[in-house]
Amino acid sequence: MKRLFYFILLVAGISSIHSCKDLADENGDPLVDLNTNTGLNGARALHQEITDFATVADYHYTGLLLTKVNNGASITDIAYSGDRVSKITFDGFLDLDNNGTLDPGKVTYTQLFTYGASGRLESITENRNIYKVTGTPPAQVLDKQTKSVYTLKYNASTAKLETISMKTGLDASGTPFEYTAYSETEYTYLGDNVSKVKTGFGTITAGVNDPIVWTYEYGFMNYDDRISPYTLLPFAYKISYLLSTPFYGHRSLMLSPNNPSRTSVTFLPVPLPAPVVTSTNFTYDPQTYLTKGYGVYYIYKPL
Repeated sequence: MKRLFYFILLVAGISSIHSCKDLADENGDPLVDLNTNTGLNGARALHQEITDFATVADYHYTGLLLTKVNNGASITDIAYSGDRVSKITFDGFLDLDNNGTLDPGKVTYTQLFTYGASGRLESITENRNIYKVTGTPPAQVLDKQTKSVYTLKYNASTAKLETISMKTGLDASGTPFEYTAYSETEYTYLGDNVSKVKTGFGTITAGVNDPIVWTYEYGFMNYDDRISPYTLLPFAYKISYLLSTPFYGHRSLMLSPNNPSRTSVTFLPVPLPAPVVTSTNFTYDPQTYLTKGYGVYYIYKPL
C-alpha cells in the first residue's frame, strides 16, 4: 500500500496566473474575443484557456503544428516526426498530492511516442525526474527518478481508444530496475463522446500485478452538439496531458468532439461512494465552437 501511495504522488497537472483579456496572439494576429456575437471564420487554432484569475494553458504553434504549451509555471515542448508527435518534454511544477496547490519541487519528464502500422499511437515511454526543495537558501535537489511505459489499445470495431495500461518504477543508480506499480484505465463511449472513464491502481510484486486497490470513476453527461475546443489539439498531446498525473481522469472530456455540461467523480473503494457532480452552462461563437464552460474561457486564433 505504501508503494501504491508513493506511486500516486509521482505525477500531476498545470496552473498559473496570467491576464485573461488578450485579444491578439504573440504574432499580433487577432483572436476570437469574449463577445459571443462575433466569431472567427475559416481555419483556427486554440490559443489560450483562461479563467478570471489564471491562465490554464497558452498554446504556441510553428505553422500548423502545436509545438509548445506554456502557463508561466510549466513549459511543455512538442517535437514531431513528419506530422506525428514523436517526443514531449515537460519542465515545471505539479500538484503531486492533488490538493489544488502546486508543490515547490520541480518535475521534468520526457515521453517518446511509438505508432503502429495503422498509424495509431500504441505506446509511450517516459523518464521522469522529481525534485524537492531543501537547504538555505532553498535549492531544487533531485529526489527521485522513475521510468514508466503506457500501452494504448483500441476497439477493433469502432477504432476508439479502449484502454491505457501503465506500469512504473523507481530508477535508482546501482539498483536493478523493476516495475512496482501499475494502473488500468477503461474508456466507455456514448456515440463518439467519452461517457465514462474508470482507472484502477495497484502494485506489482515480482513482475505480477497485485489486485487493484484504488479505483476512480469519471462520468461525462449531457453532451451538446457543438464543437469542443480540444478537437483542435493533437491526439498524442491530449493523451500525454491526461497521463501527466493519475488524477486527470476528469479531463478526459478532451477526447470528445462535443462538450459535456455535467461531470462526476467517484472514489469507488469507499463503502458507500458518493459521486462529486459538477455542472455548467456553455457559451459558443457563431461557428459553434465552445467559448466558455466550467469557468474557463477558450480563446482562438486564425491559422
